[in-house]
Amino acid sequence: MTPGAASLRALRAACLLGLLALAPPAMAQQGAQQGSQQGPPASAADWAALPRPSMAPPRAIGRTNLGCLAGAQALAPEGPGWQAIRTSRNRHWGHPATLGLVAHIAGQARAAGLPDLWIGDLSQPRGGPMPWGHASHQSGLDADIWLDLRPKPRVPAAMREDLTIPSLVRADGQDVDPARWTARHATLIRIAAEAPGLDRLLVNPAIKRRLCADHAGAPWLRRVRPWRGHDSHMHLRLRCPADSPGCQDIAPPPPGDGCDASLDWWFSAEARQPPPRRPAPPGPPPRLPASCTAVLEAR
Repeated sequence: MTPGAASLRALRAACLLGLLALAPPAMAQQGAQQGSQQGPPASAADWAALPRPSMAPPRAIGRTNLGCLAGAQALAPEGPGWQAIRTSRNRHWGHPATLGLVAHIAGQARAAGLPDLWIGDLSQPRGGPMPWGHASHQSGLDADIWLDLRPKPRVPAAMREDLTIPSLVRADGQDVDPARWTARHATLIRIAAEAPGLDRLLVNPAIKRRLCADHAGAPWLRRVRPWRGHDSHMHLRLRCPADSPGCQDIAPPPPGDGCDASLDWWFSAEARQPPPRRPAPPGPPPRLPASCTAVLEAR
């Protein structure tokens, strides 16, 4: 590029910025957002304050860590093979596909002779960011199922608020706790990993390591991915449903069973001693997709 062409390009850019600065606010905002389609700020307090879903067809919008949920449906407090826990959080809302996934896994587990499953958080009534507990679970396509296979008598929901669910991982994080881990836990994870529509399933790296030791090469292991925490529950994530064109999937898990160097990394010094989390940079919070504006403001 010649010096004259470079100067001309710089001049054009400066003129465009000047026009946007002098334009009326609405025009300036349109120019700044063109192509990004930004919506409301990701203010967790605003989304957590909404007690009910929006009256709209069910749609998952955006990403699981920056999105919202229209027309959410509530998971029943109890169902065949499951009991929802900590329902006072008002986080048992999801896309119908997520509720169907929970029912499918609970039914398959029951048929395999497993006890009722504790179902933890799904999403808030309209999805969106949560004030605490999760960075994801925003678009109605995530669900937590606890890996507690002790017998569970049916009790009122109020008695399922304050539960102690033991870890399945040794204190050193290198393997599962042999006093608690059983083949039935692997059965439950396999049932979930083989469920239709599932994108991936997150468990503690030590749990993935045990599954690899016992079931290496099994096709369902591809969907079982290691992640920090998750030592007493599994986190399920669905792919975007066909009725949600504004939903954004992440890249699918890589081919193979995941019992390779990528799993070994989780037990390295680098992985086991991550750097301290940096505070969020100053400035406004990230903005959700534009479609979330109507979800947030619906009456």
